[in-house]
Amino acid sequence: MIIGIDLGTTNSAAAYMGQDGPKLIPNAVGEFLTPSVVGIDTTGKLLVGRAARDYQVLEPTRCTSLFKRYMGMEKLTRIGSQTFSPEQLSSMVLTSLKHDAEAFFGTKIHEAVITVPAYFNDNQRKATIAAGQIAGFDVKRILNEPTSAALAYGMHDGRGDRVLMIFDLGGGTFDVSIVEVFDGALEVKASSGECFLGGEDFTTCIASNLLKQKSMSIEQAELKHPRMVSRLMQQCELAKRKLSQEFQVAVRMPNIEGDFDEGNDSIAVTVDDFDAWTDRILQRIDSPIRRALGDARLTRDDIDQILLVGGATRMRAVVDRIQKIFAKKPQSHLNPDEVVALGAAVQASLFSGDAIVNDLVVTDVCPFTLGISINKTIGDQPMSGYFMPIINRNTTIPVSRVDRVSTMRPNQRAIEIQVYQGESRMVKDNLQIGRFEVTDIPLGPAGQEIDIRFTYDLNGILEIEATIVTTGKKVSHVITQYSKSLSPAQIRSAITQMQSLKIHPRDEAANDAVMKRAERLFKELPPHARNQLGQLIEGFEGAMELQEKHAIAEFRELLDRTLDILENDGDSEIDSYNPW
Repeated sequence: MIIGIDLGTTNSAAAYMGQDGPKLIPNAVGEFLTPSVVGIDTTGKLLVGRAARDYQVLEPTRCTSLFKRYMGMEKLTRIGSQTFSPEQLSSMVLTSLKHDAEAFFGTKIHEAVITVPAYFNDNQRKATIAAGQIAGFDVKRILNEPTSAALAYGMHDGRGDRVLMIFDLGGGTFDVSIVEVFDGALEVKASSGECFLGGEDFTTCIASNLLKQKSMSIEQAELKHPRMVSRLMQQCELAKRKLSQEFQVAVRMPNIEGDFDEGNDSIAVTVDDFDAWTDRILQRIDSPIRRALGDARLTRDDIDQILLVGGATRMRAVVDRIQKIFAKKPQSHLNPDEVVALGAAVQASLFSGDAIVNDLVVTDVCPFTLGISINKTIGDQPMSGYFMPIINRNTTIPVSRVDRVSTMRPNQRAIEIQVYQGESRMVKDNLQIGRFEVTDIPLGPAGQEIDIRFTYDLNGILEIEATIVTTGKKVSHVITQYSKSLSPAQIRSAITQMQSLKIHPRDEAANDAVMKRAERLFKELPPHARNQLGQLIEGFEGAMELQEKHAIAEFRELLDRTLDILENDGDSEIDSYNPW
């Protein structure tokens, strides 16, 4: 069985194809979204998901998030005494989703389709594959997130021919894709985006402006008072969400130790404040939209429907800006947080040959321009490092293109073909993804011709074929986005490091999650409101100590209900609620 996985910046989800369409797989705490947060507590136990997210508020140096933004980069993150790469951290989230799926189906799961932002480059896609391999998956395909969302809508919406814009603003990345739907087919016309633009940037912007009012920069505060910043970010995230429904919210400011008490300040933030602070961030959505429309050779008037994907599209400011640009209201018939995972399940079903998707045809595009490095003669001087595109960005795949180069020196017997991905005029500003050599070029004057053919298929495999025109000799080189970004030894080492961590049994995950949440909320409550919650926590701890499963389940349910009231209605409600 193949499952679909949305490996998100802030939340991740897994899904499968049911008899009546794609369905989400619940995690250990019964939720469909698993926060993409990893932590290691003081006992060395690995925490993933909701437990890690709540623990991060209290112990930010023992947890990490937003690591998807650094996939494919040489960035290490320290948690406690250990360091991890983005691939390893992502593999922990994938492992958690894998265990959830295996528990749900009662069998081992080995294969998956994993989604990535459409604007992920080759290194980032390879890193995602490596994360899947560390987690024990055979990754059948890396699927662009907007394409995945379009697949989910294609399964749920049987309306006629139309042109869609998939607007995907998640926690950390932004993509926009233009998709044409006709005769049971989904054809991606163009994609564009940014890998460092998402809902977290809006949250950080609020926190930064509030700290300025305290004569502090967020960078300095993170270094000196990480717990305070972590607590403030949590409050700013809540404020950001409320400002889509309310004109003004009060943000509680923790003290420098990161605690709340009755003497803490609350700062009022209005919709106008939020709009003024975040306007420059919001403006960054415009350029990718223009690029995608331009590459698709369409205008704003050609777009029939705008579909919202990603939790950050719930912000009022985002919806208002899209409506202003297109003069039509964007829509979200499917849950923006879940639609990408549902589409990944559709793609997984296509791999499995399920009858339910037999009539569905999907095409995608190459998101970046692919080409080679060439020399040019400027005046009388040969100059190196110029980029010659062979397959332009947003070309529908599969595709094959050929261009011709020639030798620059008499009796030149060999040339090196350096393959790049990117949009810049000079290769130094693009990403090198491969290189190989063509030899045995016949002796002769400069100008011996070589044809360079690029063939790019739906599986992300790029084949380069160089043909010496005068002799017909061919040299081929294959670059696959599914080649390992880590060596076999590195992957084995990463798996060994994973196994050395204290990974708790899955049936304890719900207990861990509710305890970390309770500990976080207990510290946020003013002293006069802590007594009842403290008693309930102690009762839960006693049940766990005695290992009485029925009592554990009963106390966990009571504790969850109490925490929901505290989080949704504030501490004023707890005195009127008797969980017993």
